Amino acid sequence: MTTVQPIIITPDLPRLQFFYERLLGAVEVRRFPDDGPVFFVGLRLGDSELGLVSEKVDLSTPQRFALSVQVDDVNGLLERVEAAGGRVLGPSNDMPWGERVAHVHDPDGNMVNLTQPL
Repeated sequence: MTTVQPIIITPDLPRLQFFYERLLGAVEVRRFPDDGPVFFVGLRLGDSELGLVSEKVDLSTPQRFALSVQVDDVNGLLERVEAAGGRVLGPSNDMPWGERVAHVHDPDGNMVNLTQPL
C-alpha cells in the first residue's frame, strides 16, 4: 500500500489553514502537538489529507512544499534512492508522532519525506 500526502511548509500556519478551510472547505482532522505551539495540522479535503507545517521559510524561494509518501519500509527504500536518481539527506528517524521518517531529494531536488507508521 502507498499513500501520498502533500505537505505545505509555511511561516504562518493559521493564515494558510484559514485559506484552505475557507476556500476548499478543508476540515482539521489532526494536529501536533495537542497543546502549545502547533507544528503540524492535517486537513481533510474530500478523501485526501493536506498537511501544513509551521516553519520559518523565505516565501521568495521557489520550493515551499514536501511530498510525504507513506511506505511499508523506509529503511529498505533508502537503499534504493540513489540508484533511482535521488539523493538521501540522512538516516531515518523515529518521530514522537509515531512515524519513522527519512528525507530525500528526487532527481529535480524536490523534498520527499518517506514515512512509515511505527
